[in-house]
Order: sequence, then structure tokens, then C-alpha cells
Amino acid sequence: MAEARLEFRGVSRYFPARPGETGELVAVRDVSFSVVGREVVSIIGPSGCGKSTLLNLAAGLTRPSGGSVFLDGAQVTGPSLEVAFMLQKDLLLPWRSIIENVELGQEIQGVARAERQRRGLALLARYHLAEFANHYPHQLSGGMRQRAALARTMALGPEVLLLDEPFSALDAQTKMVLQKDLAQVLAEESKTALFITHDIAEAVALSDRVLVMSRRPGTIVRELAIDIPERNDPFARRKHPRMAEYVATLMELLDIGHTDIAGG
Repeated sequence: MAEARLEFRGVSRYFPARPGETGELVAVRDVSFSVVGREVVSIIGPSGCGKSTLLNLAAGLTRPSGGSVFLDGAQVTGPSLEVAFMLQKDLLLPWRSIIENVELGQEIQGVARAERQRRGLALLARYHLAEFANHYPHQLSGGMRQRAALARTMALGPEVLLLDEPFSALDAQTKMVLQKDLAQVLAEESKTALFITHDIAEAVALSDRVLVMSRRPGTIVRELAIDIPERNDPFARRKHPRMAEYVATLMELLDIGHTDIAGG
């Protein structure tokens, strides 16, 4: 088997009780799974089950209360340049042009201006934004802004991408176009990705495996391998005869997860 790039071993995360409540809030409990190199794994589950908490742990933005997270065999104790995070909100800085936003991470790292501009312009061309390099975020549509956010994410050449519902705020047509852009980038550049989504069809279209989480305290209750070719082309995957079967299975698994937790 291929070695894991990202691995969770018995991970739990607790938070202090909210005002007026007693006891700790258990966000996730005893979560174990791995993501091997070049693999795309999606996590689905009910709202509040701890999906985003897992991404924060993978990014080193917070530490487990129990268990450990590993990146390339080394325990995660803080953020790594090998890992990049992409969120639902593009978080582009409104006072910087699109190319300046894409260059931001490299600028912070001290990359020479000519080199970071070369990389930035190449990425904007790759994501069909070259002619908008000198525009500002308010001048772009939501889909174009999210493309710019993807270019910024990729500018530092991360090996592992953490994606927290990056397309959930977009209309259906724009969402599908950006799904294809992302799928092609992940395949062509051999990236590893952990993807959080509420969209079951999106999970099937983009992933090698889908993990299903229970209600809080979240844990992995099922794993489903997606045996459909052409992960680099989610349009083709959506037309595949097995697509509807996988979506139906995951819908059923989510219902099972709800029943299991509600019953005890």
C-alpha cells in the first residue's frame, strides 16, 4: 500500500463548555483515517459533526485533545508549508489587485518580486483570469474570486490541500465549472486533498473515497470507495451509470448514522 501523507490516529477534540453549560463540548471522538499521496478524500456528515475541526487539526491550527495527526509520518504540531487551506469565503484583500492577492503568500515568504509575479501570472492564466490580473476583488464575480483564491492557494506549491466547502456559496453552474477546474489541477499536479462538503454528488464526483461522519461527537461511521474512472473530469463522472448508485448509498449511510447516534 502507498504510504499515508496525512493520517489521523485516534483523534479527539474537546472544547470548553459554553456559558451556562456544564462539561466539555466533544467535537470529534476517536477519529482514525489516512489519505495517501495523490488521493482525494471527501468527508460528509451532518452540520456540526466536526468536519471543519478535522481540517483545522490537519492544518496544525489547533491541537488534538487526544490522539495524533501525522503529515508524511511526522506529528503535526503547527502549520506547515506543505499544506494549504481553501475556505468557503475567498478572503481576498479588497485593497490589493488580483495578482497582488495571488502573490501574497510568496511575498510574506520573501520571494523576489519578479519570481512571485511570474508564478502568479502563470496561475492566473491557468485559471482563466490573466486579463483580470490588475482588477480588484469587487470587480469580479463570485466564481472568478474563488478561482483567484485557488490560484493563491496553489502559488506556494503545497503538496496537501485542505478544502472546506470551497464552492458552497456559488450557483450550480459556476460550481460545476470550478469543480472541473479543481479536479484537473489535483490530477495534473498530483496533489493530495482532504475535501469537506455537504454536497453528496460533489463528494462522489471529485473523490477517490468518501468518509461519512456521525452526529457530534463526530466519528467516522462508514467509508465508501468510489470506483468510477476519470476523477479529473467530474462532468464525465456525473454521467456515469454508477453515480446515482453511490449517491443513493451515501444518502442511506447518512440516515443510518443519524439513527445510530440518536438511538444511543
